[in-house]
Amino acid sequence: MVTTTVALGLAVAVLAGFTGLGLWHSRGRVDSTEDLITARDSVGGRRLTATLVVSVMGVWILLAAPEAGASFGLAAALGYAVGEAVPMLAYAKLGPRVRELIPSGHSLTEYAHARYGPAMYGFVLVVSALYMFVFVAAELTGIAAALSLIADVPQWQTALLVGGFVLVYTGYGGLRASIFTDTVQALLVVPLLVVAAAGAVLALGGPGAVYEGVAAANPTLLDPTFGAGLRFGLALAFAILGAELINQTWWQRIYAGSDSATVRRGFRVASLTNGLIVLVAALFGLVAVGHANIVTDIASPEYNADIAFFLLLGAAFPEWVVLAVVLLALVLVMSSIDSLFNALASLVTADLPRLLADPADRTLRLGARALTLLVAVAAIYVSLRAQSVLRLFFLADLLGAAVAFPLVYGLYTRGLSGPGALASSVAGLAVGLAYFPDFRGLLTAVPILGPALPAADQLYLASFAGAFLVSTALALLAARVSSTEFDLDSLAGEIRRLDETPATDGGEASD
Repeated sequence: MVTTTVALGLAVAVLAGFTGLGLWHSRGRVDSTEDLITARDSVGGRRLTATLVVSVMGVWILLAAPEAGASFGLAAALGYAVGEAVPMLAYAKLGPRVRELIPSGHSLTEYAHARYGPAMYGFVLVVSALYMFVFVAAELTGIAAALSLIADVPQWQTALLVGGFVLVYTGYGGLRASIFTDTVQALLVVPLLVVAAAGAVLALGGPGAVYEGVAAANPTLLDPTFGAGLRFGLALAFAILGAELINQTWWQRIYAGSDSATVRRGFRVASLTNGLIVLVAALFGLVAVGHANIVTDIASPEYNADIAFFLLLGAAFPEWVVLAVVLLALVLVMSSIDSLFNALASLVTADLPRLLADPADRTLRLGARALTLLVAVAAIYVSLRAQSVLRLFFLADLLGAAVAFPLVYGLYTRGLSGPGALASSVAGLAVGLAYFPDFRGLLTAVPILGPALPAADQLYLASFAGAFLVSTALALLAARVSSTEFDLDSLAGEIRRLDETPATDGGEASD
């Protein structure tokens, strides 16, 4: 296998190379806070598609996607792929609508405040920030675990190297640096994934041998109608759709696209590409079941489906394939973390003009960079200390599933009020938590509530689908019975560029 020295040397070379590219490209291009957090109307079709593809990919596709394939088979792999494709299709519709109603916008939170008022704004801010922060921490944890498995690299070294290098170019160049490095990373991700897949098939004796190995180990995994796999796949589709709709990463890129047609086309192409990439990654887990010692019983202390891809790697792969995977993992984690650093910083930065008394642009830029630093340091710390990041990830997904539809429905209806949207989201979250298997001990310990809870759904379908569908139904009902009407055209005047006169706080816009 790859030695620690080789892995660390490759990691430093890749990280330093992309950091240099990000700094070089953004030099002289970031003259204002607008440039730093939006790169407004500056990205053409190919670059937009590239950043939409690689920003959604992270080292999780080498961990969570194969885990789904190994545990639940082809049905879950297909569900995971659909789950990653659908949000991009949704944004192909939402993106042009957002640009039309809020041409000078920056973030989903400023939209939430202007459309629904401070209560819903606070809820959306917490949910979106929590989801993205957990995503960053999970990415750092994942890449640290991956290099530790492949080459015994100490996890703290990997986390500090990746977080530190990415911080340098995102803090300096903001979204422009992120999108440019994403474009270069896209040229590496797809070929490297193809090399890894082809290398796996060849190393294991060809397609026939791969199929026979899985069929001999567990033939039910090859059934696309396998009940447990189908349910888990559907659960993932609801979870990912909800989570991505409250992901600031995509709202930033809506404004970065050169025009609405470019945004629509970019999200459509990304939908197909992302679905295919996740499908291939999930199938690695399926293959691993037939060719490595994979334990999929979550209750077993021997459980290792979460590292199925890397166990397969160690079982039969030549070193050149392992090196390709190390490079792939590093590129994947950089492409997602730089986007998330920018997105988290922009969430708060876009709201500073409303909170401060006419801040100077330099103050806003310093604030954005300070927030990026704070996020990076905190995420590195959590990645080194947390034992249950993936469980937090599912909780963040649940929060997104509950709030997603009420949030975006306000772009299309005049009837939904702030209290209606918040009540719909909270009710959906309550239903989702009632069936949520994680943190069950905390819920059942609550007097009266604990004994009344239904049985937890270990496959998460009742939880994620319940949260999404209940909040959707209640938001539609609230909009229909509401006696108030919100003027959607007022959003354009309420939300302005950061280099213009700041919008005033008009209170709860929907009441």
